[in-house]
Amino acid sequence: MSQRMTIQELRDSLKKKPKYRNEKTVVNGITFDSKKEANRYKDLKLMEKAGKIRVIRIQFPYRLVANGIYICDYIADFVYRDQETGKDVVEDAKGVRTKEYRLKAKLFEACYGFKILET
Repeated sequence: MSQRMTIQELRDSLKKKPKYRNEKTVVNGITFDSKKEANRYKDLKLMEKAGKIRVIRIQFPYRLVANGIYICDYIADFVYRDQETGKDVVEDAKGVRTKEYRLKAKLFEACYGFKILET
C-alpha cells in the first residue's frame, strides 16, 4: 500500500536547502543567517555587558571603491568599538570562506586599511 503525500508535505520536500547547511536562528527578535552568527551575537552582548565593547551594529554596510570606481558593498556581520583600543572592529562569523568573500575581504582591507576579524 503506497502512502500519498499531502500538498503541504510535497511543498516542504521541495523547499531548497541552504547551500552551506546554515540554519536561520532568531535571538532577541533578530534573525541571523546561521547558528554560528547567532551564537557570536550572544557572546558580543555578554562582552558589551562586561564593558569590553560597545555600540554593536549588525549587518553594517561598507562601500568598496577602488580608484574612485564603486565596485560593490561588503556587509559586515558585526561592527563594534573595542573599549581597550578605542578602535572599531569589523567582524564576520565565517563558516565557509567563499571566493566572493575572500575577494571582498581583500578589497575591504585595501579600501579601509585594516582586516576583517573572522570568527
